[in-house]
Amino acid sequence: MKNHFPRLAALSVVCVAAGATQAQTVLQVSTWLPPSHAATLAQNQWCDAVEKGTQGSVKCNLLPKAVTAPPGTFDAVRDGLADVSYTVDGYTPGRFVFTQVAEFPFLGDSSTATSVAYQRIYDKYFAPLGEHRGVKALAVFTHGPGIIFSVKEPVSSVADAARMKFRIGGGNINELSKLMGWNTTLKPATSSFELLSTGVMDGTFFPDESLQSMRLSMVKYATTFPGGLYNTSFVFMMNEAKYNSLKPQERAVIDKVSGESAARLFAAGWDRTDAESRDIQKQTGVQRQMANSAFVAEVKKKQAALEDRWVETAESRGLKNAKAVLDEFRAEVQKVK
Repeated sequence: MKNHFPRLAALSVVCVAAGATQAQTVLQVSTWLPPSHAATLAQNQWCDAVEKGTQGSVKCNLLPKAVTAPPGTFDAVRDGLADVSYTVDGYTPGRFVFTQVAEFPFLGDSSTATSVAYQRIYDKYFAPLGEHRGVKALAVFTHGPGIIFSVKEPVSSVADAARMKFRIGGGNINELSKLMGWNTTLKPATSSFELLSTGVMDGTFFPDESLQSMRLSMVKYATTFPGGLYNTSFVFMMNEAKYNSLKPQERAVIDKVSGESAARLFAAGWDRTDAESRDIQKQTGVQRQMANSAFVAEVKKKQAALEDRWVETAESRGLKNAKAVLDEFRAEVQKVK
């Protein structure tokens, strides 16, 4: 009688391998920023951590292009066009209120400080109120301090800014610009090159890194503010049904590498590329200036009304003691520093 054990053993290996393949969950991951952008790289690092933590039972497929234009990303993830992505809350004006707390001026001088503090406040106060309902919010974060960049002349005062046209990304800076009397247009970051290179806009509001990631070599002037003129609130998210379909141990891995861990991941990349951009700006002759005290005072005066409005609106949506939450957030930023 022939010995069939080797064939049976080989068949068993094939079957086990096939079973493992069938059991693997592949997350479809979308990004609307360039492949080399810090946020895209951070998302990829998160994917690597998920695959490693689940021993390969969950992995990511990085889609070759975004499944939708940036403003549609939240709904695309909610509806399952992609399983994982991130978006700017302010790209859909009026939809998110609590997130605006991370967009106010003069918060902090790094993405890490504001992002980690924001994640802690989000977990404590905002997540239970479900403003990001429809998706699994994996983390929240901000970019680095917001700066006024211009092409033809510097912006040294409120009046200087009022003579120009700027691209902005939405959120609190949109409302602040209106109160300041500035001519601003809400457009995604990815529209900046065309708007500035064609002269449709005279400048843009961005963190430092965006001069390189958006290829804005035409920019010649930068006006910075202590703690930033603004920040932009991002949410890193996952399709809720996909998250719920995972095994408990797989969800546990995702939870472990999300929250503050993911916020720090995104923030570290942003801080690194901000610093690299500042070095490049020195080499390319971008003229930088800090806003003078009169300029800062005028911004603070207008912003005070917006913060009062935010407190009122946030409380109407269920947040108790919103002013105290804002104060706690600012204190948390200082702790992270």
